[in-house]
Amino acid sequence: MYREPMRLKAYQKLEKDLAYLKNVRLSEVAERLKEARSEGGDLSENIELGEAMREHAHVMAQIEQIEQRLSRAEIIDEDSPKSDVVALNSVVTVQEEGYDPETYQLVGSVEANPSAGMISVESPLGRALMGKKIGDRVEIEAPDGSFEMQIIGLE
Repeated sequence: MYREPMRLKAYQKLEKDLAYLKNVRLSEVAERLKEARSEGGDLSENIELGEAMREHAHVMAQIEQIEQRLSRAEIIDEDSPKSDVVALNSVVTVQEEGYDPETYQLVGSVEANPSAGMISVESPLGRALMGKKIGDRVEIEAPDGSFEMQIIGLE
């Protein structure tokens, strides 16, 4: 079974999102469905009923997706001693020739936010960096072609 690495903070956020969907959103959608049904008619006549049913299906799909992610979660120990190789939760500084250095933290896909410097270990850059050391060069396959970066820092 595929295990999805994530920090405890991300796991707790998913749990919070799931509780909100189950305890708040489902109740809201159920009330909307009840009101739409009270207007009578079938789906072809009651647009509100069709929309409420689609919204219910959407919320249920979100719940299922989060439950699946939580069931696959592998919580990583953020306090474990730092290694000399890039791993999940590492903070890595890389530099492409001719460009300024960039620093990223490698996280699970739940927390990925490239604009905040948090990249998924499943991204092309994340996959290329995993298991490498300071001084190593990595080649990254990107949609517009490949490029090379050197690891210049690791925390």
